[in-house]
Amino acid sequence: MTTTLSRAGARRIALAAQGLGRPRPKTVGTRHITSTLRRMRILQIDSVNVFSRSHYMPLFARLGSYDTSLLDRLAFSRRPRWVESWAHVASLVEVADWPLLQFRRDALRERYGADDWALANAGLLRWLRDELAARGPLRPADIEHDARAGSRGSWWGWDDVKNGLERLWLMGDVAIAGRRGFERRYALASDVLPREALESPVPRAEAIRELVRRAAVAYGVATAADLADYWRIRDRPAVLGAVRELVDAGELEPVVVEGWQIAGRPAKAWLHRDAARPRHVDATAILTPFDPVVWFRDRAERLFDFDYRIEIYTPAEKRRFGYYSLPVVVGDDVVGRVDLKADRPASALRVQSAWWEHGAPSEAAERLALELRTAASWQGLEHVTVSRWGDAADALAGALRAGRHEHPQNDAAPSPVTG
Repeated sequence: MTTTLSRAGARRIALAAQGLGRPRPKTVGTRHITSTLRRMRILQIDSVNVFSRSHYMPLFARLGSYDTSLLDRLAFSRRPRWVESWAHVASLVEVADWPLLQFRRDALRERYGADDWALANAGLLRWLRDELAARGPLRPADIEHDARAGSRGSWWGWDDVKNGLERLWLMGDVAIAGRRGFERRYALASDVLPREALESPVPRAEAIRELVRRAAVAYGVATAADLADYWRIRDRPAVLGAVRELVDAGELEPVVVEGWQIAGRPAKAWLHRDAARPRHVDATAILTPFDPVVWFRDRAERLFDFDYRIEIYTPAEKRRFGYYSLPVVVGDDVVGRVDLKADRPASALRVQSAWWEHGAPSEAAERLALELRTAASWQGLEHVTVSRWGDAADALAGALRAGRHEHPQNDAAPSPVTG
């Protein structure tokens, strides 16, 4: 007999699997960050920096204020413990997981290693490998300067150098040996990763099965499309085959979630055997658009009845919610969205728009106000301001003005924040 879950039950399972609603530590250390990363298995990277770099935000949503240099040391050092890879998209994965993605790099090599551009620029690709072998980790600007100088008797432009480095990274010849600011430092993979990561590739079918298993753990309850999207696996038959094997092994249980439909039919879904099934989840969090809770928009709509699109590329006059609106979780639901901007010259966190979703709880404004104060303190900003755009703006501004909020315990030395 197939188990039936309510939509609210599925939401709670999903949020608990992602570590939302757990008590935040008083002081966040490397151990907390590593544990949280391993729960998610992956951290998407994005260049937009209106409020905070996207890869810092999932940890803030789960742990509260923390020193981002702790993540930097794990991910952007000369010998990182978490390394950039094409996983969901450009993402951080644990170095030990590098072999699981060899099939992905092999496919990218077939796509980018012998196309017209690669054949026409074979000399440049060899030159780039030689430069990195001779000089160690380099920023693109360093390489581009030497390429223009013609030190090897050739002349290449910026676009060619950048394209070549990105191809070598996608194929796994090159790895990222840290960043300066947000600028990557490229190095030969053998200079960044341990030998065992490079010499122990996992066969494709085995790798896909393990990645599907990890997605199932990270999601708690999911459809096949959800599981495939977690690692952007486009081979649906391979994903379904992995699901069947995991069902046969007793790791996944078929379930029906009330209200989940695909193409007008009840969606097939699976529950991981170790997923917690809490009766209550009480989270307060501001999510990046690239948090696993909401990054697959079809899943966000099924879980939360939340129609989510970011509007970076939408003309300003046509935006419904703002340039870069961030989902807000209160309790066990997405209750709204806020468009945030860190105005550093004014030391202000600006809420450029604020909106409620259906059924926002009565205490949502107060809880969001507290989370915004925490976010401002985390970013070293002294004030929170709210514009008049959005149906949640007045309530949020009122909650901030009320000033009845305590700073969370994990803000050891919060800066003064006013509404």
